[in-house]
Amino acid sequence: MRRTIIWIGALIVGTVLGLLGIGWLDQLMTFIATIYTRLFQLLAVPTIVLAVITTFASFGSKGYGKIFGRTLTYTLLTTFAAAMVGALLYLIIAPGNLPAEAIAQGGKPTDVPQLTYYEHFINVIPNNIVKPFLEGNVLSLLLLAFAVGIGLSKLPDSDNKAVVVKGLLGLQELLFLLIRGLIWILPLGIVAFSAQLSAQVSAGLVASSIGKYVLVIISGNLIQFFIVLPLFLLTRGLNPFHVMGKMMPAVLMALFTKSSAATLPVTMETAEEGLGMRKSVARFVLPICTTINMNGCAAFILVTSLFVMQNGGTPITPGLILLWLLISVFSAVGNAGVPMGCYFLTLSLMSGIGAPVAILGIILPIYTIIDMIETAENVWSDSCVATMVDHDTNKDTQEEKI
Repeated sequence: MRRTIIWIGALIVGTVLGLLGIGWLDQLMTFIATIYTRLFQLLAVPTIVLAVITTFASFGSKGYGKIFGRTLTYTLLTTFAAAMVGALLYLIIAPGNLPAEAIAQGGKPTDVPQLTYYEHFINVIPNNIVKPFLEGNVLSLLLLAFAVGIGLSKLPDSDNKAVVVKGLLGLQELLFLLIRGLIWILPLGIVAFSAQLSAQVSAGLVASSIGKYVLVIISGNLIQFFIVLPLFLLTRGLNPFHVMGKMMPAVLMALFTKSSAATLPVTMETAEEGLGMRKSVARFVLPICTTINMNGCAAFILVTSLFVMQNGGTPITPGLILLWLLISVFSAVGNAGVPMGCYFLTLSLMSGIGAPVAILGIILPIYTIIDMIETAENVWSDSCVATMVDHDTNKDTQEEKI
């Protein structure tokens, strides 16, 4: 609680500093924010890899099939729910078409990765053990980590195996020590993040809204965050206020970094130390959730795709909504947990069907706010899924003892 109060205080201080509009101060805050983001991104990759390897190596693959199954089930249920909320709000609020001249001024965003689904799948299969680390390819890294972890669990007990496992566990402890150090000095980073954002808002960079579309996106995220996900927790007999209170540091971190992957070290540390989640569950489920559990991304893909297609003259029918609901959910699964990952994924989908992607150029100035809210929702959803899996697994253990 004390940490959360300090973080909120840092948020207020940063907002005030950003609104002052002092040039050198804005540059300083941007510099500090960039350093913090890079440091957390630096720790994110080894956190994911070591968490999965040490979990499998220490506990073996036995029993983790059920944990993975539950993780996948809760992930799909929460992601479908987020997309459904977005679809319903789109039908209720009914955003109108943009003027033709506004679309023409939107331009076409550049540097769009043009990958087919076949190419995307092939890129997940690593052909070089170093390349996934250099590129931060989370899916490839998970694949490698699963293989190494399961391989270690299957090796017969020996001195060599013990040395390797202890070495990996030692590296993981060192990593978590560095993470705790970063979290301790994080209030300075929060001041910088909030100052950077408020400076952008006051400068008008994210002030141009396109009304009803933005209302659908933000309302959908808030409903998923404060109503749908807590209902999931309640169905498992869990107190959503308790879980949210304990996981708030990770949610706030996600809000500022706009990257669930960069936030993962904080999410894991908070889940284990604050919420009391078992390490065997937290270090297995949370890295997976960071990769496949993208509630906010699914809703963004669906609503934005419908909005873009509608402006291109495509009639929005129930069949079309259902089709794109499925596309949005399965596209979001595996989307990189990095800033603007959902934006470029949506852009690629719309480019593939010949929709007027210039509209995404209009959305781009306000995407900073959308991305922040979506990432916070994603990390909150990751926390809920991991908490439910931990609860179910603990229940199974107690029943086995009986």
